[in-house]
Amino acid sequence: MQELIHTRGKLLGVDFGDKRTGLAVSDEGQRMASGICQIQVGGMQKTAEETARIARERSAVGIVVGLPVNMDGSHGPRSAHAEKFARLLAEASGLPVALLDERMTTMAASRYLNETDTRGKRRKNVIDTLSAEIILQNALDKLRHLREQAADTTGIKEDEQAWASGSAKR
Repeated sequence: MQELIHTRGKLLGVDFGDKRTGLAVSDEGQRMASGICQIQVGGMQKTAEETARIARERSAVGIVVGLPVNMDGSHGPRSAHAEKFARLLAEASGLPVALLDERMTTMAASRYLNETDTRGKRRKNVIDTLSAEIILQNALDKLRHLREQAADTTGIKEDEQAWASGSAKR
């Protein structure tokens, strides 16, 4: 997440998949994630290019890609696939791209869709976007925590940090 710690503005969240890729975007203050769409363009390179186009369209300043990590913390073939996609996306977009452990995000999205009784085709159409939203919200929360830690160690007061991040009232 260090790639994004100094960014200010919207971030794009990505749940990359071979068939479908879910996307989410944050607000300017990097407080809240919202799912925006699911893309199905086929192929890693085309998906990276389309994601980069959407990042530009949404004025994103950085991108978070979900990293599928095994439950035991090990990295398998799916992790390598996501890392390759992230490299292609960084090249296509020219933006900083961070990888974030996405363990449990699909499970959380499934649980939410079960609770809202979302089934069938509708479920298939929203699960990747919801997963991207969860990935991005987790990243936003982690970035906020990292920035608070950095402020604590550098002696920057909270109101000065808020002013520097643009979240203070002017």
